[in-house]
Amino acid sequence: MSENNVTKLRYQDKEILLIATAHVSKESVALVKQVIEEEQPDSVCIELDDERYQNIQNPKAWEDTDIIKVIKSKKVGFLAANLMLSSYQKKMAKKLETTVGGEMLQGMESAKAVGAELVLADRNIQTTFLRIWRKLSFWEKAKLAVSFLFSFDDDSEISNQDLQELLQEDMLESAISGMRKQFPKIGDILISERDQYLAAKIKEAPGKKVVAVLGGAHVPGVKNEIFQTQDIQSISVVPEKSKFSKIAGWIIPAIITGMLIYSFVLNFETGLHQLSAWILWTGTLAALFTALSLAHPLSILTSFVAAPITTLHPMLACGWFAGLVEATLKKPTVLDVQNISTDILSLKGILRNRFLKTIFVTFMANIGGTIGTLIAGTDMIRNLFS
Repeated sequence: MSENNVTKLRYQDKEILLIATAHVSKESVALVKQVIEEEQPDSVCIELDDERYQNIQNPKAWEDTDIIKVIKSKKVGFLAANLMLSSYQKKMAKKLETTVGGEMLQGMESAKAVGAELVLADRNIQTTFLRIWRKLSFWEKAKLAVSFLFSFDDDSEISNQDLQELLQEDMLESAISGMRKQFPKIGDILISERDQYLAAKIKEAPGKKVVAVLGGAHVPGVKNEIFQTQDIQSISVVPEKSKFSKIAGWIIPAIITGMLIYSFVLNFETGLHQLSAWILWTGTLAALFTALSLAHPLSILTSFVAAPITTLHPMLACGWFAGLVEATLKKPTVLDVQNISTDILSLKGILRNRFLKTIFVTFMANIGGTIGTLIAGTDMIRNLFS
């Protein structure tokens, strides 16, 4: 047993063993098996929530994902983040010739073998992502998205030293390594809050001997949190948007609509000019960005038609309509879905894969519409004052 990677604690009448693992390490799998067999715990806690537990048990289940339903339910961003994270893990595992989440699967298997109760100890991944998203400013979100995408381009080999560093790093965190200095809020939500959640679940696990299989980054925090009191309720919910952010989404559309009405009141020709400018800027840029994603001509046309309308309503987005058209005209095949984990790692692969391309079209159309809104709004204000 590696003493460096196993921490023993005594909490009230419980003996708790924290196993620090790397999520793509063969050594971690062996260590989990060894510890559980030797210790014969009453409970085994694993760093998974119910959603990831189902996915890891049946990794091909998500291949039935209906991209059209995803777009309609407004979960494209969440799906994209999950796909990138999953692909990053598979990329690392392939280099190390191992299996993604092997140590968690081993924990599940060994718990069953010794008759221990399995405890899913991690917070829901969607809650974690949404808490991060809500805490970031608009520009932080933009910077994070760019950094996250470029973090998948590193094809360097993984050494033994890199593997040891992975033992000290959470898999979610490693996917955005180097960004915590830029985004301190991410560290708090991704690591600190989950340390609290994991510690609370581990303490609640039944029996007097508990083994917890954790990413290496969590062990120091969980070790400390075991002896603290946690307010799990407060970190288990997605914070509501602030009153300002709720109002802000309507401010720009209200200003634009007000300027259009005022322009027509001043002069019909002026109003017509302003309306034309709005349609051309938003529609053209949305269509241009959609075209840059090599979308179907009808998807491009959809962006042009939808953008001037959807940009005036904060609950709508032209990308949703362009994405729906793209998915309908170029329905993703089973092969597309099976190849997501490799295709998502390059622009060429994204454009080749119909499933990923639909997501890409959705994002690009929205980006074009947003830029068009800013330019058109500025142009309309300048025309009014001139």
